[in-house]
Amino acid sequence: MNEKTKGMRAGLANYGDAGFSLFLRKAFIAAMGYSDDALERPIIGITDTFSGYNACHRNVPEVIDAIKRGVMLAGGLPIEFPVVSIHEAFSNPTSMFLRNLMAMDTEELVRAQPMDAVVLIGGCDKTVPALLMGAASANVPAIMTVTGPMITGHHRGERLGACTDCRRLWGKHRAGEISAAEIQELTGKLAPAAGTCMVMGTASTMALMTEAMGMMLPGGAAIPAVHADRLRHAEATGARAVAMAAEGLTPDKIMTPAALANALRVLHAVGGSTNALVHLAAVAGRLGFDLDLEAFDRMGLETPVLVDLKPSGQHYMEDLHRAGGLTTILREIKPLMNLDCVTVSGKTLGQQIEEAPPSWPQEVVRPLDNPIYSKGGIRLLRGNLAPKGAIIKESAASPVLMQHTGRAVVFESLEDMDRRIDSPDLDVRADDVLVLRNAGPKGAPGMPESGYIPIPRKLAQQGVKDMVRLSDARMSGTAFGTIVLHACPEAAVGGPIALVRTGDLIRLDVPAGQLELLVDEDELMRRRAEWVAPEWTGAERGYRRLWFDQVLQADEGCDFAFLRNPTTTGTVP
Repeated sequence: MNEKTKGMRAGLANYGDAGFSLFLRKAFIAAMGYSDDALERPIIGITDTFSGYNACHRNVPEVIDAIKRGVMLAGGLPIEFPVVSIHEAFSNPTSMFLRNLMAMDTEELVRAQPMDAVVLIGGCDKTVPALLMGAASANVPAIMTVTGPMITGHHRGERLGACTDCRRLWGKHRAGEISAAEIQELTGKLAPAAGTCMVMGTASTMALMTEAMGMMLPGGAAIPAVHADRLRHAEATGARAVAMAAEGLTPDKIMTPAALANALRVLHAVGGSTNALVHLAAVAGRLGFDLDLEAFDRMGLETPVLVDLKPSGQHYMEDLHRAGGLTTILREIKPLMNLDCVTVSGKTLGQQIEEAPPSWPQEVVRPLDNPIYSKGGIRLLRGNLAPKGAIIKESAASPVLMQHTGRAVVFESLEDMDRRIDSPDLDVRADDVLVLRNAGPKGAPGMPESGYIPIPRKLAQQGVKDMVRLSDARMSGTAFGTIVLHACPEAAVGGPIALVRTGDLIRLDVPAGQLELLVDEDELMRRRAEWVAPEWTGAERGYRRLWFDQVLQADEGCDFAFLRNPTTTGTVP
């Protein structure tokens, strides 16, 4: 970037007279009270992702203040600007439906407004990948920080955390073990502070992966939202953004295939959210890379789960922070990492590990020779039910169900499931396979986190805790159980899951990586001939029309086709 395209001179509005464009810009920015000296400084944009609907981002104003302090101490001019803010529980139909909108908003505002670098503030699940997607496409020097995880709550002597314990306790309520009065009491205790879910859900997973791929300064992923360290990290992030602007350190130099492979390695090691695969595929697609699910699966065979943290273990994110955060994990898997990858710090990942404070005794991150789970947390499944793949979070599933054949009990949609799942007349047994379809990217729409199909009430009341469940939907990273997800292609576009009928036998063989519908091919061909594609209601205009026209399947990250890099240059990992 030369001097004529830096700071206030960058990206001028088109009036046919560049001098007038700059004059007009300075005239209007003067109304903000800036001095001429301030306007000659490097401009660092800061994405303001605060929203009154987004409790995970409650501390964003504080974080922005700290970032601005760091920018100014380093000689830059910080300017915050709003972008879309998404919260998981306050996004209809789903937060995933809005992720691409946030990515588009970020890309266009970073590109349209004068800034020499940008600080991205993520937090709740879909905000981190959306910001990374937008930054990858805009390719302006960018650095991420996050709001940080919540601290834990307590209830009658028990330590609690959203949202693994939300699901566990709601399951007990459905089974009649917890009263309506107590479940109401719990609503004020599961999320006791600002910040993201304090378990290894999607927010925590994406934060750790972002740090691992080099887009966040060391230590930032695990610092609790309420800690002073969170603000000190934000200040350092602001200062580093000024240096990145001078160096021209753009996302394409950091988010290389090797760096994204590091993120996937960490995904296995932390027992992270299955959602991360969809998001990483979307980020990779923006950069011109395809996600190689088979290679990711092979990676899991040599990368055990080391982090003893819910839902795969017992601890919480504040415990991981006390244990040293991501650095403690990286030290254990160092031989498996690409250490020469450049990070936003300007140093390589290997240098960062070497320069970090020494480790100390702790119980959250296991040594490589004593893992919490001997293989990676996520397995790829193939077969006639999912020719483009399905996945299962093996580390959070029941070992006794890893090889299972059962009768399908099919729910046609979310509405059908909600209507029938608790009916005493539902024909279901504990060894059946619950199948939910038309809950994928187009079918729902928005691929909701409904793959965590609840145990039918009459079975829950009998003490059934887990069953094999299969869908074309996603699942929250905070959830647990023997749950097959992302069956691809989805039912709504004619994927094989659309052909399953109640009573069919389904075979799951996780060790072999297989998912099969035990119906002969001639019968499946007859069913396919009878299948009728659904109509997209309410898709006549606006963003919803864009979604149905452009959204890709899970294996390509559910991004919009026109937003992917038109040139594919490689695969990840």
